Amino acid sequence: MTTAQHDAYPAPGSATPGPPETLPRPGRAARLWRGRAEDPAWARPALIALLGLTGALYLYDLSASGYANSFYSAAVQAGGESWKAFFFGSSDAANSITVDKPPAALWPMALSVRLFGLGSWQILVPEALMGVAAVAVVHAAVRRRFSAAAGLIAGAVLALTPVAALMFRFNNPDALLALLTTVAVYCVLRALEAARTGWLVWAGVAVGFAFLTKTLQAFLVLPPLALVYAVCAPASVRRRIGQLALAGLALIGSAGWWVAIVELWPASSRPYIGGSQNNSFLELTFGYNGFGRISGNETGSVGGGGRGGGWGETGIGRMFGDSVGGQISWLLPAALVLLVAGLVVTRRSGRADTARAAFLVWGGALLTTLVVFSFMAGIFHEYYTVALAPYIAAVIGMGTTVLWEERTHPAARAALAGAAAMTAVWAHVLLGRTADFVPWLRPVVLVCGLVAAAGLLFAGRIGRRLALGAAGLGLAASLAGPVAYTLSTLAGGHQGSIVTAGPESSRGGPGGGGPGARGDGGPAADGPGGMPPGAADGQGRAPGQGQGQGQGQGQAPGQGRMRGVPPGAGQGPAQGEGPAGAGRAGGLLDGPDVGSAVAARLTENASDHTWVAAAVGSQNAAAYQLATEEPVMAIGGFNGSDPSPTLARFRQYVAAGAIHWFIDGGAGGGPRGGGPGGGSGAEVQEWVRANFTQVTVGGTTLYDLTSPQ
Repeated sequence: MTTAQHDAYPAPGSATPGPPETLPRPGRAARLWRGRAEDPAWARPALIALLGLTGALYLYDLSASGYANSFYSAAVQAGGESWKAFFFGSSDAANSITVDKPPAALWPMALSVRLFGLGSWQILVPEALMGVAAVAVVHAAVRRRFSAAAGLIAGAVLALTPVAALMFRFNNPDALLALLTTVAVYCVLRALEAARTGWLVWAGVAVGFAFLTKTLQAFLVLPPLALVYAVCAPASVRRRIGQLALAGLALIGSAGWWVAIVELWPASSRPYIGGSQNNSFLELTFGYNGFGRISGNETGSVGGGGRGGGWGETGIGRMFGDSVGGQISWLLPAALVLLVAGLVVTRRSGRADTARAAFLVWGGALLTTLVVFSFMAGIFHEYYTVALAPYIAAVIGMGTTVLWEERTHPAARAALAGAAAMTAVWAHVLLGRTADFVPWLRPVVLVCGLVAAAGLLFAGRIGRRLALGAAGLGLAASLAGPVAYTLSTLAGGHQGSIVTAGPESSRGGPGGGGPGARGDGGPAADGPGGMPPGAADGQGRAPGQGQGQGQGQGQAPGQGRMRGVPPGAGQGPAQGEGPAGAGRAGGLLDGPDVGSAVAARLTENASDHTWVAAAVGSQNAAAYQLATEEPVMAIGGFNGSDPSPTLARFRQYVAAGAIHWFIDGGAGGGPRGGGPGGGSGAEVQEWVRANFTQVTVGGTTLYDLTSPQ
């Protein structure tokens, strides 16, 4: 970067000359609309428009997804009824078992349900607002060191990334995780400006709460943040080390308080830790939710990992494959090119230069997460890639504007043109994978992108207006494919265990799940696919707020119930087969449609029992719990593989009258036995069938546990 151009970026936090004393200061409303005094007049209105449009898009027809991932929605319902369930993240208000993640992602939704009641909007609006907040944070982080245009480009890229539009309208933990890691990057960048300890401590707090959202995945951002600060902060080595130590303490404190309470709390008076085999959150964190994700050795999961295994082929090509490419990779090649170019441009800057540090922080977070996602042999689903979206967006915004300022140099023009051409070609490839989806867009994107690249290649010779036209055309061509996929994502609801962004024809490739795929929502991928009562009209759309009884299958058009599950997955009864009331895929990946007659029967004398019913598998139990709004025990956790409760303990509950009904069917009972990976679901189901009277209600098989044979 030349000295003149480097100085063109104002130093963050530097004082700007204020208006003369004789001029009145603008009012607060005027300052809010106008923004910084040095900003162009369009900058703040454009930001407000970006955030408003993002909110409108993410809130549009939000109830079409119903309860979205009903595994988490049931836990939210429980947290809305019981503060103990709220604290632990229990699947039911009677606190039999938790979800297999820490509860931070559930807390905003549960508070919303406490305030406004149970419904699709009440659960999903907090997620949409997280998306708007993430766009605002990315914009602020990029704008602070670079130009207003850079911030707007970064924010727009994030908002229009297909997987971001999916997950910020869904109730998995990934939405909050993406927001918190983005906040952590912002805080580190603020700390780097003047070695500010407070901002670094806040970064530690953000990562700590990200850990309470999705455990060790939160730590993927730590290596680049800590390393860049240790090297680039404008302070002595001793002070940098001390500041990092304080940030580490803040991280431990913000995450460790909850972990310590859970581990020290008597196991007899708290819910079982779902997903663990020894009722330990630390075991869950470092095993199934930790190193097991890397190695594929996930005790208790019925899936499998390994190269070419149940979770798709590992390797750097995973992010560009048929299953994942359309979710996140539209601008990934360009981001990698622009990251290298940005580091080259700033290579002669001082150690503490904040522009170079920004490229190192955002780029480091991108590369670290990209490598782990590409090579992890354990559970991997397409929507995990939302974690990459803020990093890609920031690098795109920074890189394009820095190269634009350097466009008098042939190498900068070549890099900018190459990024535009590469994006156009890759969009042409991705759109070709869904040839029946807006087929005219594919050649348009390719031609416009290549024309823009040619214009950018000669940007230093064709005049500023033509160069700006080429840049605008290149930006439009680059975003056309993601915008089309994003609008397609917004056009329908998404429910179930494994969800993907994009048009209907893009859904169905391998790699997003595994046999009985156990993912972020529990042992079987990420939870069930139920809808609130009245939410489904047969096409997966939710016209109401859960009033009445749905008549359809609670599934969006083309949203296959086994989306992304490789051959052999879900070997339970097919839809319409097996025990009445069992969910699709044997109850493993989706919950059943609960009829009004069944719900009415289950809630008879509900106050006389701790749980109105018990069912094998969390998604099966969740469907009935959401239909009745009463506690339903999930035997064996998500897929019946957790040893909770043991058969002996279940018999004690029955003898005490704590459980009224047993719902037959579901996840098939899970593995037998009570050791690691062997749950008690099958044993409980066999004992109930042998000892209690069967009742059929609305096609669903129930056993009255108060009426032995």
